[in-house]
Amino acid sequence: MTGTSNDSVFRRRVFYIPGYDPMLPRRYRELYRSESAKQGAISGYTIDLKAAPDEAYYSWHLTSDIGGERTQTLYSVLTWSDIVQASMERSIPGTYLLLAQVVWIYLRTGALSRLIRLRKGPVIAAFYPVILLLLQLLLALAIGGAVAYGFGQVLHWLIAGAIGLVVAGWILVLFRRIDNRLFAYYLLHDYAFSARHLGATPPELQARLDQFAEDIAAALAENWDEVLIVGHSSGAHMGVTVLASVLARNAAPDAPPASARLGLLTLGQVVPMVSFLPMAGRLRRELHDLSRSDRLTWVDVSAPADGCTFAVCDPVAVSGAAPEKGQTWPLVLSAAFSQTLSPALYNSLKRRFFRLHFQYLCAFDRPGDYDFFQITAGPVSLGDRYAGRHASPSRIDRALSPHQDMAP
Repeated sequence: MTGTSNDSVFRRRVFYIPGYDPMLPRRYRELYRSESAKQGAISGYTIDLKAAPDEAYYSWHLTSDIGGERTQTLYSVLTWSDIVQASMERSIPGTYLLLAQVVWIYLRTGALSRLIRLRKGPVIAAFYPVILLLLQLLLALAIGGAVAYGFGQVLHWLIAGAIGLVVAGWILVLFRRIDNRLFAYYLLHDYAFSARHLGATPPELQARLDQFAEDIAAALAENWDEVLIVGHSSGAHMGVTVLASVLARNAAPDAPPASARLGLLTLGQVVPMVSFLPMAGRLRRELHDLSRSDRLTWVDVSAPADGCTFAVCDPVAVSGAAPEKGQTWPLVLSAAFSQTLSPALYNSLKRRFFRLHFQYLCAFDRPGDYDFFQITAGPVSLGDRYAGRHASPSRIDRALSPHQDMAP
């Protein structure tokens, strides 16, 4: 899968959509720089990275030398971290109200029971912030109650109770301050971002996705050999929405002709967390339409060892959005971490759940046909790289969503 063809890619445009991440995009450039150097040393190629001035997005230039061919790539991060940051600005009481709302939504819509039947790993991961936040609350109340009881022996019970509440609140504040190590608040806000709209795209995000689509549609008419959209984690279903909008724009009578090959690479997707909700009819329609399009290549990569993804699940089929005939995409592949990582590296990562969820963007010391850096910076297009490749035999393609209606 690493050979070249007569249609080698000399100029590529990459648009990367991160998941629910409040951090600024510079971390993705530094991750790309360090991990591409590691992969190049392992696989025998070089990728040079330089910052690129870009008024719209945080971008960098890549120059690769792979198999004797040089490829120039402009790589841009489609930033929505400001929206993530705004969505996380809730008080502690507000967070606990949000917790109750999210749990109730997944229970009453029937999504939770179907998600468990699909993959238990990501559902267990979804319960992690719920359980941890409840334990934090119980511990805070227990300690606060004990303090109130102690002071109640010498003070009026109202004063003692007030002291106990202050102590409990102080403990909850301490827990929130160390959430950069616990990730309970972060994960709850992540799951709540789409759940609170029952699967519909939040208005503030939809406006941003429309801008992304406009810019990608313009790039398709420029002098690129390939335009590649990459969506990681919750960025995967956003990539679906953006690409569907791009194709609609390019189908307009006044649209400039598209000259570049078009690819969508989804990594560690969590599409069912959204598509199984009742108001996700538009997303299910977009999944349906992309699955039978002849204007793109769509490859979906995940790994069973990654407990934060619905591994090797066809996001179209499990959402009940597959056409009766003619489904072509996505090509569902397993990154097979237990095989593509050495035992030493795999053992060092397998309990670091968040780091493992980012492995798709990192170097493999026993690489197979999935190489993020050759895909995004090498001379072979996504379509050529996986031409003739069959889907993973362990692919899950049963329609399990409790809601399968699609927007017109």
